[in-house]
Amino acid sequence: MSKIGVMLCGHGSRSQAAVDEFAVLAQKLPALLPEDWMVDYGYLEFANPVIRVGLDNLREAGCERILAVPGMLFAAMHAKNDIPSVLNAYGAEHGIQVDYGRDLGVDARMISAASDRIREAVDKANAELGDVSAHETCLVVIGRGASDPDANANVSKVARMLWEGMGFGWCEVGYSGVTFPLVEPALEQAAKLGFKRYVVFPYFLFTGILIDRIYGFADMVAAANPQAQWVKAGYLSDHPQVLATFAERVTEILDGKSDMNCGLCKYRTQILGFEDEVGRPQESHHHHVEGQGASAPGSNVEDCTLCNDFCTGACRLEVKHDHHDHDHGHSHGHDHGHDHGHSHDHGDGHHHHPVYPHADHPMGPESVRKHLKDPE
Repeated sequence: MSKIGVMLCGHGSRSQAAVDEFAVLAQKLPALLPEDWMVDYGYLEFANPVIRVGLDNLREAGCERILAVPGMLFAAMHAKNDIPSVLNAYGAEHGIQVDYGRDLGVDARMISAASDRIREAVDKANAELGDVSAHETCLVVIGRGASDPDANANVSKVARMLWEGMGFGWCEVGYSGVTFPLVEPALEQAAKLGFKRYVVFPYFLFTGILIDRIYGFADMVAAANPQAQWVKAGYLSDHPQVLATFAERVTEILDGKSDMNCGLCKYRTQILGFEDEVGRPQESHHHHVEGQGASAPGSNVEDCTLCNDFCTGACRLEVKHDHHDHDHGHSHGHDHGHDHGHSHDHGDGHHHHPVYPHADHPMGPESVRKHLKDPE
């Protein structure tokens, strides 16, 4: 049998803490896989090592087949386009088989990990602030946010599973960027419901600028609404159930079960509001920021001319043409996946992103305009 290598493909971040936490995941994953499989990792952009370095390590160690998985919760642009573009190019260049798996997705183990993080926060709040029943508590789940409505919908499905499974009185969903409602307007809407306690849960794998944003806005809304308890739950991190899900995403590739959920993928189905994106080329657009490192310009809010205590995402307002899954100048975390049968004619060599159809939504990126140091 061919010697197998496993490649964990992360997005990368300008936050060194996020990069370090992802590396820990890669270090813990081998314990859940066959002992003769070699595991390595790399990042799509910003951080080092980049994906091709990890692939080089596996190939030079004698691996003849590589099982690669996106280190991401859901499949949007990064997991569906950018990472497979890098992997396909590498496989063709070096004549090595690189098979690509699917995102973590909506999975019972991921729901279990999320519920543990929420329970930990609730138990601590009960001990420090006094008991509040689940029926008097509103859960607010914050997802990454992408220009892919299917990925955004999966955040809502996870939220509903948590809400119904744990019996909270109500649940609201928000996103850290790109789409709507963003964190602050989602929390402000929730505050109007009059619950005794609000649990703010970031459905994220790792720390980073976006976690700082979520907690920062939570503190702001809490200060404006002191009549309720505001509890900040922890993100998923290296929870054992998260690691188990990653391990299955690797091993299931050998059984041919690596298809992402593409029933409502905007690249192959005419989704309401995104009809023009069917059949877009599968190509990476991150070469300009590949391997810059977590110390790249924009990594520290102290350097930002727009924000004060944390990154609000106000920089998106300056780049009107850039409506894909980035918070321009800082950190982010979207995705894209396997070959959708798109054309691979890249034309003039430039990657053009369609305008997100609701970029001007008042509860989306425009909602942070009031936080600009010099608002227009």
